[in-house]
Amino acid sequence: MAGSLRSRSRRNIDADAPVEEVHSGVPDIQSLGIDNSSGDIEIYAKEVLHAIVADNLPPTPNNYSLYFDRLLEGKSETLRKQIHSMLELEESNDAENTILLEQSLKQGFGSIKSILNVTANLYKNMSLMTKILEKRKRELEEHPEIQEALGVLGSLEGDVSKLNSILKTQSSQMKSIYDDTAKIVKNVENETIFDNKFGVYNKRYLLTKIEKEIDLIKEFNHSSSLIMIELDRNLKASVKNEKAVVLMTRTIARLLLKTSRRSDIVAHYGNGIFSMLLKHTDIESAKKASERLIDLVSNSNFFLADREIELKISIGVTDIDAFHTVEEIVVSAMDGIEKAYKDRNSDYAVSLRSKK
Repeated sequence: MAGSLRSRSRRNIDADAPVEEVHSGVPDIQSLGIDNSSGDIEIYAKEVLHAIVADNLPPTPNNYSLYFDRLLEGKSETLRKQIHSMLELEESNDAENTILLEQSLKQGFGSIKSILNVTANLYKNMSLMTKILEKRKRELEEHPEIQEALGVLGSLEGDVSKLNSILKTQSSQMKSIYDDTAKIVKNVENETIFDNKFGVYNKRYLLTKIEKEIDLIKEFNHSSSLIMIELDRNLKASVKNEKAVVLMTRTIARLLLKTSRRSDIVAHYGNGIFSMLLKHTDIESAKKASERLIDLVSNSNFFLADREIELKISIGVTDIDAFHTVEEIVVSAMDGIEKAYKDRNSDYAVSLRSKK
């Protein structure tokens, strides 16, 4: 079965192309002359299924979700709003739940750390109090006539010493608990999928998804692309303000999320460089997506004090194929960024590899 699927040609899902080009022979909802209603969604669902089958893909939940989002771009605004409102009501998936769990875990660890800090300060204050009592005792010893006060102070010193000893033991236990918790959190961080700093997926999750996409391409021979996005280096150099650069980079991350589809993977690769995995998207479609991103960013100016800064990005575009490793594909996209910097006529560049 797999062999027969690979032997048949498939079409690229381009969000800019008419839906009819994507699934030839499949009836369009509007062409059926049916008014927008709940029945439209049922018809659209069947249309998505027909498109998957026509493109020789198995109708799995992942493929259905991907085609459902892509083909919706070619529908009327009324139908899109109708479907998006329904999707918002059932908006819940494993990835989002995992992200919330990761955030809660890190917040909990932060609280434990705060408790440890408070306990440490309390222990320091108790130690300071012991030293003060010792000092006062020495002062009273210089006045033998105050024997009664000296006795009370000696008793108080013993009580404080006992309390200090108990607090020291509990502080040590707290430190041990903190260290154990830190190890647990570190292990969890090694398996996380979310980048807290920029609110997108992290590098580990991105590389896993690219690897899975390579396997899918080997099986079904479709086209997918990877783009790497970086805040313009010349812009960062001109700003000369680290905090402002971080804020601008976060703005880029929000814009990437805003323009991405649910099937796209937006991730922070590292050092302020972001990546978008565009499934079932060929190079030409990836180039169009890059142009839209560049326009969106350039129209989203950033204010630093009384200075208005025009945001600018550089993008590297490459294809994902079954002949190269994840590392080779990522390096190719990064090379695209370098080419974009050298080409003064464009803010993005395509970098392709030779077939093995």
